[in-house]
Amino acid sequence: MGVFEDASRLSVRTDTLNIEYFDLGPRDADAVILLHGFPYDVHSFGEVAPLLVEAGRRVIVPYLRGHGGTVALDDAGRSGQQAAIGADLVEFMTAIDVERAAFAGFDWGARAGCVAAALWPERCTGLVSVSGYLIQDIAASVRPIDPHIEAGLWYFYYFATERGRAGLEENRQEIARVIWTRNSPRWSFTDEELARAARAFDNADYVEVVIHSYRHRLGLAPGHPRYADLELRLSELPSIAVPVITLDGSADGNFPATDGSGYAKHLAGSHIHHVVADAGHNLAQEKPQAFVDAVLELDRMGERPS
Repeated sequence: MGVFEDASRLSVRTDTLNIEYFDLGPRDADAVILLHGFPYDVHSFGEVAPLLVEAGRRVIVPYLRGHGGTVALDDAGRSGQQAAIGADLVEFMTAIDVERAAFAGFDWGARAGCVAAALWPERCTGLVSVSGYLIQDIAASVRPIDPHIEAGLWYFYYFATERGRAGLEENRQEIARVIWTRNSPRWSFTDEELARAARAFDNADYVEVVIHSYRHRLGLAPGHPRYADLELRLSELPSIAVPVITLDGSADGNFPATDGSGYAKHLAGSHIHHVVADAGHNLAQEKPQAFVDAVLELDRMGERPS
């Protein structure tokens, strides 16, 4: 049995969601919130979480909106836009009475961390973000990118169609299999690991949240009015002032590793970048020790609260 199978599932209500989460380690320790991506779930941190607890951290792992037992309370809770998932993180922290925490995530989770760190820096002690600064420049979404990268983003365009919506509804696990395989060509995941994660996709909000996320980021769907002011602020690509460690996997099948300089102008605080050998997009599950080391490295950047 894994750490999440053995731990108690908790839940807390915010204005828009009932959020399911795990809370591990001593409650009075420095907190780190681990944030998974799409199409993944909390089990991406199955090895990371106990290592961080062993290192003396309080480790909090929520299911993102549309995943697991995190369910919408209203229409705003079914938005997939970047402002929504960033606001979720801060509202979740308030609901569980955590004033400040480190944020560490990949994919959607890294984006949520970037958004929250940029707009609410007083709530963030430091950020670990796989693939760098991930606040979306939606105004620039009409500009094409390298065709080899575009090809790997097939699901962005698939989900822009009603055929894609129907496909996601019918084939949640198999779409995840294709994305996992392309995103992480050196990761030999098992059918059991995929099926375990896919249980988190059996959520009534899953399809709506995912479809809206990809349509919104391409400028094909409006955001929810609740998040209009936040999206306006994000359109300016705000800087992140807290300490940041960015990670790239050298074997990410869709997002080639960089030296981190391309987005350094958006990181106003201290910044360290690492390329993790042989890691793909799901870096926390593929190379858990490298991910843990990055979280602990934040301590050595001299910005921890007293």
